[in-house]
Amino acid sequence: MMDISIELTNTRAALLTLFLGYWIYIYVRDWRQDNIDNAYAQEHGCKAAQCTLPYRWPLGLDIMKAQYDALVSGHLLAGQIEWWDADGMGKTFRVKLLGAVGYVTHDPQNLETILSTRFEDYTVGARREGLFPMIGEGIFTQDGNPWKHSRELLRRQFARIQYQDLKAFDGPINDLLGGLRRSSGIVDLQPLFFAFTQATTTSLLFGEPFTGFDPADHEIFSEEFKYCSLISTLRLRLGDFYWLYSPWKFKKSCDNIKSYASCYVDHALRDQQENGEEMAFERHPFILDLYKELQDPVLVRDQLMNVLLAGRDTTACLMSWCFYLLVRNPASLQRLRQEIFSVANKGEDLTRAQISKMTWLKCILNETNRLYTQIPVNSRAAVKNTVLPKGGGPDGLSPLFIKKGVGIVFSPYHMHRHKELYGEDAGEFRPERWERPEMKNIGWRFMPFHGGPRTCLGKDFALAEASYGIVRILQSFPNLALPLGVIVEKPGKETQDFTIVVSSREGCKVMLN
Repeated sequence: MMDISIELTNTRAALLTLFLGYWIYIYVRDWRQDNIDNAYAQEHGCKAAQCTLPYRWPLGLDIMKAQYDALVSGHLLAGQIEWWDADGMGKTFRVKLLGAVGYVTHDPQNLETILSTRFEDYTVGARREGLFPMIGEGIFTQDGNPWKHSRELLRRQFARIQYQDLKAFDGPINDLLGGLRRSSGIVDLQPLFFAFTQATTTSLLFGEPFTGFDPADHEIFSEEFKYCSLISTLRLRLGDFYWLYSPWKFKKSCDNIKSYASCYVDHALRDQQENGEEMAFERHPFILDLYKELQDPVLVRDQLMNVLLAGRDTTACLMSWCFYLLVRNPASLQRLRQEIFSVANKGEDLTRAQISKMTWLKCILNETNRLYTQIPVNSRAAVKNTVLPKGGGPDGLSPLFIKKGVGIVFSPYHMHRHKELYGEDAGEFRPERWERPEMKNIGWRFMPFHGGPRTCLGKDFALAEASYGIVRILQSFPNLALPLGVIVEKPGKETQDFTIVVSSREGCKVMLN
């Protein structure tokens, strides 16, 4: 018995020694790292952030609840502006949620640093895991060399498209106009724009239509794509805790939309096998060019899903918000009508050259993109110790140390509404601001298509698509107007649906005549 007792005592002593040794190691390691971090921050003249978003409940759970309530009510982005302004947060501040420390910024200099100057210091962070079930391995879920490879592949495609005429939009816009001509009374343009951009984007990506689908399959795809976008957005909001929300229906819907895209990939590859590369390439250039490089139908499908996510909803929302604002600002709408009829003749083919002459249309699109940036909030995670130029010290003008692993949320939506950057009328629809000379060199104060190495490859395609659609609609319905009795709210105060993009929960209702 005594031998057993001694053996147990020795075992306990050994375990205790190991336990203490482990915690001493952790303490020393963290102490050394803190010294390295402090030396780095001191070397770069960094000061601590003076503002921390206040919370009342443990772990900041009250902030998370308030955000969720505002999301459900349709006022998340407006609520954030009010909270931050009321608490005097400034343009960069610290946030503590669930025990983790991060930062929020909408300072142009900081955004330039994150997205361009110190681009290599950051990754997309938890975005990969949040979006991966829906869009797989592609440009929006990658970093480093895989991302560079994907971007070069897709850059070639968009460079080819940039020099094409606008006839690719004819079929979808004629379908939209035909539906409007059969309508009467009040019409909601928003769902029609989603159908329009889905048709143009799938035509761009998938090429010749696949005839194996029933008409209902396209509607099902559209609904499941919307559902997957919503759930993916909620997963993104959870950051590193994305795994907490993965409903069974979400997995099933992700599989369904991927199967839809795979049918087009398989169709293109069969076409190539049966009719030769040259003939098939004319019908499916996007798919076959990707396959030539990737040699994997699944990777091709994933890249298509990535581009579809970026191109389908963003342009639809841009067009919806554009008409939403125009019918509430009849003087701007009338000036646009006059410009369209002075530059383009109804019934003739609309050209890129004609659109480039419509300077007021460009002002309207800029102002719409400013007020309703289609990726309103984004994030990055530091992969090494780094520095932001602003946010430290009592005045927020000193450099701010960002520790390896720390996440940063940045908000173009809020930056675009900042009075210090855009004046006292920053919250109002004023397209004429873009005619001022100083707006030509606005730089990082305006970034509707992101910035730096990750600037949106589809920017020119999206603006051409939106411009073409807007012009054709106003040519066909010059008397389009706001329905009687609609209450006009200040931009940003309306109820919104915030998935990956931001849309009007009330839609975009207009009178055609």
